[in-house]
Amino acid sequence: MSELRFTEDHEWLRTEADGSVTVGITAFAQNALGDVVFVQLPELQAYDKGAEAATVESVKAASGVYMPLDGEVVETNPALETSPELVNEDPLGEGWFFRFIPADAAAVGQLLDQDAYDRLIKANADA
Repeated sequence: MSELRFTEDHEWLRTEADGSVTVGITAFAQNALGDVVFVQLPELQAYDKGAEAATVESVKAASGVYMPLDGEVVETNPALETSPELVNEDPLGEGWFFRFIPADAAAVGQLLDQDAYDRLIKANADA
């Protein structure tokens, strides 16, 4: 399995063998949201970095899932349409949201690694 990368918006990314990048929300994010009851998945199209690609609704709130880099969404996770609770049960596995082809594959490596993401979470908790 490839090394995970993270965004400051609490998305995780994993580069797959075919060059696509899988995106989901972190355990920290799903825990903050509470029980997920609905996921609106993105359209299969190109998005700019920072664009809202998907929406996740929980019993507490609704939140956007943002495009971590410029790229084209090529696949979504159909299981979330009928089982949105997978986001809570397995956020780093079966609860993934979409896969995309990044415009610049090297940019994935410039995102936060696990240590940097852990420091971000700690800084937010201490604030």
